[in-house]
Amino acid sequence: MPEQPAPPTPDAQDTAVPAVPAPHGPAVGAGPAARRTGFLLVLVLGGLTATPPLAMDMYLPSLPEVTRSLGAPAATVQLTLTACLAGMALGQLVVGPMSDRWGRRRPLLAGLACYVVATALCAVAPDVGTLVAFRLVQGLAGAAGIVIARAVVRDLYDGVAMARFFSTLMLVSGVAPVVAPLIGGQILRVTDWRGVFVVLTAVGALLAALVWVRLPETLPPARRHAGGAAAAVRAMRTLLADLPFTGYMLAGGFAFAALFAYIAASPFVIQEIYGASPQTFSLLFGLNSVGLVIAGQVNGKVLVGRVSLDKVLGAGLAVTVLAATALLLMASGALGPVGLAPVAAALFVLMSAMGLTLPNAQSLALLRTRHAAGSASALLGTSSFLVGAVASPLVGIAGERTAVPMAIVQLAGALVALACFVGMCRPWAARGNARAKSRKGEES
Repeated sequence: MPEQPAPPTPDAQDTAVPAVPAPHGPAVGAGPAARRTGFLLVLVLGGLTATPPLAMDMYLPSLPEVTRSLGAPAATVQLTLTACLAGMALGQLVVGPMSDRWGRRRPLLAGLACYVVATALCAVAPDVGTLVAFRLVQGLAGAAGIVIARAVVRDLYDGVAMARFFSTLMLVSGVAPVVAPLIGGQILRVTDWRGVFVVLTAVGALLAALVWVRLPETLPPARRHAGGAAAAVRAMRTLLADLPFTGYMLAGGFAFAALFAYIAASPFVIQEIYGASPQTFSLLFGLNSVGLVIAGQVNGKVLVGRVSLDKVLGAGLAVTVLAATALLLMASGALGPVGLAPVAAALFVLMSAMGLTLPNAQSLALLRTRHAAGSASALLGTSSFLVGAVASPLVGIAGERTAVPMAIVQLAGALVALACFVGMCRPWAARGNARAKSRKGEES
């Protein structure tokens, strides 16, 4: 693939989409072939980003059965989720720099192969300790798909095109958490919890085959980085020293904390506090995910290219703050007794705002780098998972009978995200610099 131009400023609005290289042939140009290649790219990268939610959420309905089958306490079985999440967070720090050094395909295929083996071993785990260990390996290996998918997008796209592609990927990654528990529940109707891991193994093997056949190498040797762990640490240190990059990373990470707080607390808030049935909760959870997906598509199809990425990100963060504030006022009783409908509406607005916030925060951060896209993607993913993992247990700190902790965590995350965006990214300064350069160019 030919060298791309230097990354534009975050305010850039026009960016050509480079040709996507075919797996075993020349680059594909415009026309039906390019559209087919683009669809396959979305399918493969979407599958890579959807694999972690599938691995986490398809397993959720089987937790009570795992407890009975392995004769383990519920708290110990919960560690199988924590181990997988920790592996996904830490694995990105390893795989991201590896992909900058050796290219995208080899680390990705190696990670997928390890993921398939670890998932298959989960299906035959004899005790809960072994299952926790295999789930940790599964998360570490599955991290390859998360981090390299973002790096591949950065290799192939720039500016507006990259933001649009991230919004398209959100369509896939947003649907996965909705359908995964439903699929897991249906699997349990015909088999036991081990069958869930058998299905996950088959999905992982199919995805690995698609990557092998359809995903070419997107990082040419000339753009790879030599060096080992020391070089990777230097690359990450350089990225973190870039104040706007760190600002976008933290803005996306703390916004993700608000999302994690919703995922962790909403089953108790909706069902235990407001008395909704499990079916009603599932319906509301699905509607909120649909809101996120629709907002992401509006972002990619309508806003990006017409409105600067910084403005859309700022608007998304502002809406998140407002929705979290409304939730806190309702949960604390400041607005008097409220029913489920207003709370559900505020949660829908908050989740929909994530469709504007998350893809643009990632795009703006990755625009700051090209020569270390793998390391940058690793920092983005790890920071989000770690902040989310810290936020999740905080929502239950006051028990299961109040929604105040959830609302506080969401509001705190949204406010910190907005503060990082405004104070570290300084979007108005970027726009001012771009206008000054434009005037200077016209005068010369």
